[in-house]
Amino acid sequence: MQPVTNAASPLLELQSVWKSYTAAPAVQDVSLTLRSGETLALLGPSGCGKSTLLRLIAGLERPDAGRVCMAGQDVTLSPPERRNLSMVFQDYALFPHLNVAENVAYGPRMRGVSRQAAGVTALEALARVGLEELHARRIHELSGGQQQRVALARALAPGPALLLLDEPLSNLDEQLRTSLRRDLGRLFAETRAGVLLVTHDQREALSLAGRVALMRAGKVVQAGETGAVFSRPVSAWAAAFLGERNLFPQQGGVLMVPERAVVLGQGEAWPVLQSVPSEDGTRVRLAHPLGPLSVTLSPREAALLSGPSLQARVNMAECLTLPDDRDV
Repeated sequence: MQPVTNAASPLLELQSVWKSYTAAPAVQDVSLTLRSGETLALLGPSGCGKSTLLRLIAGLERPDAGRVCMAGQDVTLSPPERRNLSMVFQDYALFPHLNVAENVAYGPRMRGVSRQAAGVTALEALARVGLEELHARRIHELSGGQQQRVALARALAPGPALLLLDEPLSNLDEQLRTSLRRDLGRLFAETRAGVLLVTHDQREALSLAGRVALMRAGKVVQAGETGAVFSRPVSAWAAAFLGERNLFPQQGGVLMVPERAVVLGQGEAWPVLQSVPSEDGTRVRLAHPLGPLSVTLSPREAALLSGPSLQARVNMAECLTLPDDRDV
């Protein structure tokens, strides 16, 4: 018997979901919740099960075990069109035989909206992504960034309760990704939908998601508010994947020295082993007793460099000792 829809129920709830294609499960015992208006990032390396999990949620695959619920209703066996969701695929999956406006109007038309009303909805959705002037263009006439915006508009046009995005920026160059991250953040804030974002890019998760579920080998190894996950990873593997550079083997585990724990302009002057420009400033490696210590300097902090050394101390209260699971 299906549960009665309850406004207090999560928009999306996964209950111990499993999926296998071979002997090794692609998704292992995953349980997650997502509420309306919330953005959750499924973050992890390629092949960890993120996209498989997204396809299970979308109804494009069926789990071997577990349940997928939306607004308190079990939709595990329901087809995609019965789930009140839209999906933006990694390759955008636009229809080449339709123009921009026709692509965006497709979803409303499939839900029974008249051609005229669907056309109005399509133009409104295109305006949200800044492409209303290109409504008559053919898909092959668009740049990669424009195609990505059309795919977003098409997903938004039906007004779904849940928006699924599978690596939406992975096919774009770095400059365009940075620009579109800002646009995605604005769109997510404007919509009342729940948003589930699959990404391998830590910057996308940090800038777009209020919560993160970190996946490895089909399992969610850590989940929580984005800031908490990034600042307090549960293991050395999680820390390394999330971008921590200062991981030093210790008896009983690994010492993580986050960059916020490195206090500049105090303590001893340590020899600079390397100094290279980075997108955030100047990245230096210091010859520290713990090991080669990496820290990124802003232009103002770079002025503290005195010849071949940099004065710094490590605030041990900000450091974490983590289990070393990197070879598991």
